[in-house]
Amino acid sequence: MTTETQPPAGQPTAVPAERPRYTFERFNAARRYQPTLAFSPDGAEIAYVDNTSGQFNLWRQPSGGGYPHQLTVFEDQTVREVAWSPDGATLVFAADRAGDEFNQIYRLPAQGGWPEALTDAPGVRHYLGDAPFSPDGRQLTYAGNDRNPTDQDVLIRDLGGSEVGRPVANGTLSSPAAWSPDGRALTVAEIRSNTDSDIRLLTLADGDSRLLTAHEGEAKFFPGPWAADGSGFWLLTDADREFTGLAFIEVATGERRWVETPEWDVEHVAASDDGRYLAWTTNEDGISRVHVRDLTTGQPVALPALPEGVVGTLALSPRGGKLGLLLDQARHPTEVFVVDLVAGTVGQLTHGFLGGIDEADLIAPELVRYPTHDGRAIPAWLYRPTGDGPFPVVLSIHGGPEWQERPRYAALYQHLLSLGIGVLAPNVRGSTGYGKGYQMLIHRDWGGGELGDFKAAAEYLRGLPWVDGDRLGVYGGSFGGFATLSCVSRLPEYWAAAVDIVGPSNLVTFAKAVPPTWRRMMAAWVGDPETEVDFLLERSPITYVDAIRAPLFVIQGANDPRVVKAESDQIVERLRSRGVAVRYDVYEDEGHGFTKRANSLKASRDTADFFAEHLLGAAAGA
Repeated sequence: MTTETQPPAGQPTAVPAERPRYTFERFNAARRYQPTLAFSPDGAEIAYVDNTSGQFNLWRQPSGGGYPHQLTVFEDQTVREVAWSPDGATLVFAADRAGDEFNQIYRLPAQGGWPEALTDAPGVRHYLGDAPFSPDGRQLTYAGNDRNPTDQDVLIRDLGGSEVGRPVANGTLSSPAAWSPDGRALTVAEIRSNTDSDIRLLTLADGDSRLLTAHEGEAKFFPGPWAADGSGFWLLTDADREFTGLAFIEVATGERRWVETPEWDVEHVAASDDGRYLAWTTNEDGISRVHVRDLTTGQPVALPALPEGVVGTLALSPRGGKLGLLLDQARHPTEVFVVDLVAGTVGQLTHGFLGGIDEADLIAPELVRYPTHDGRAIPAWLYRPTGDGPFPVVLSIHGGPEWQERPRYAALYQHLLSLGIGVLAPNVRGSTGYGKGYQMLIHRDWGGGELGDFKAAAEYLRGLPWVDGDRLGVYGGSFGGFATLSCVSRLPEYWAAAVDIVGPSNLVTFAKAVPPTWRRMMAAWVGDPETEVDFLLERSPITYVDAIRAPLFVIQGANDPRVVKAESDQIVERLRSRGVAVRYDVYEDEGHGFTKRANSLKASRDTADFFAEHLLGAAAGA
């Protein structure tokens, strides 16, 4: 990592009257996971990816509990996805290097060995299909943009040799999903935007490609698992609905019928290859609810009690009746849970909260809603420190922007709370989880309506009796970084300190430099950087840089392919040319976020120290 600092990073100049019980290290002594799980065919083992080794590496572990085995020993590469072969002998996975997101595909023996690269194409992005192995295990499907950088094709590799076919190369952003049980067909997702996608059925023998979800307007269709008899497959869609429901489509007729239509989003769906179980989750105001149906009886399966939290990944064993979950809780970080659907038991497979913290001493958030400029009520998670206050508060803005702040364990939040700094984490317009109409409000409106939501958040905080309204901070990464820069440049009167992580500062240069496969989306998502320069500059923080007066800390990954380093460079250079102090840390071995544990810990500690210096120091009259 290289660090440019002006002025030097300081330590907190004041602390609350009661010193925190736990240190920074203890809050952060927790494993992190990639959102991927894979069972062995018999359900006896499960593969996952965590950063115990200091980098995200691949592990396997008995699903009933037992010793975990580390399968990769990467230091600079990050494992992102994993799948288990139908015969149980092989694992395949995708991994990139130093956060560059140019995933390559590897395979290795499930019982241990050295990874073999199946692709070796620097500068090309590869992604595994949702169920990438053909039923006989002889072929593997994945996506790649090797033919044309702006397109994403479907590729199929013969695992007995080196032959690679390309059944879909039609100038779209396509991704393979799952093979039919007989291996004769493959479902493919065609993605136009976060809110508009289709499903295509590819018949492999003759290369026939049939669009199954033709529609008008914006609707998303995501293919899920096949029925065991091959008659059709489940899918997630919000067609003709505000929320995403679960449906089933018959491939012979194209007829689609609803299976579940809650007034919340259905998020994950999985089915066992033996045709016994169907599982799905719903996102109910940010909390995940898990549902399982016995397909042989049509009746719901009574599940053992699970902790309340957020399911990041869901998987069913092909046979054996095991349900795997990556489950995150407000006062406990992500762990792997396995539910035995036959025995009716649940086990926490991993135990990665290593700091010895009593969870009763951690603070769970309160779900609040505050009014904004156009009469909407903005949902937000409010974390209040222990005591009477008045306390400073950090407005934490999530990335995406089409994503959702949910009550997950956040070591940074808990550390700030222990220092006497509250957190408000809103789901402003553009967030997912509250209907597609709400989500689509951000399209072509970056730096528009949501800026009013941030102003309303600051006013809401100033109205709380336990908040010191003169000591508000703002923080975020990616879109949250853009929003942070928007706040300090366009609403400068509210903020006493700000931390921006990989945030775009200039929407024109940002839109021109995104990964090639994103470029077709930018005009409809953000704006056209060739024809709408004035519009984009009017929404860009760089245009208002002279108004910034809050102390600013900028963090950037040198290899970031989504928000390139030049986005941070230009706003730092403009501020320094005015003689404004800004701290700027560049991580040479990271991309869009942190893959190395040491880097993640340093950035988190530096962020907390920065807020403590500028928010708590002011409280002590320093």
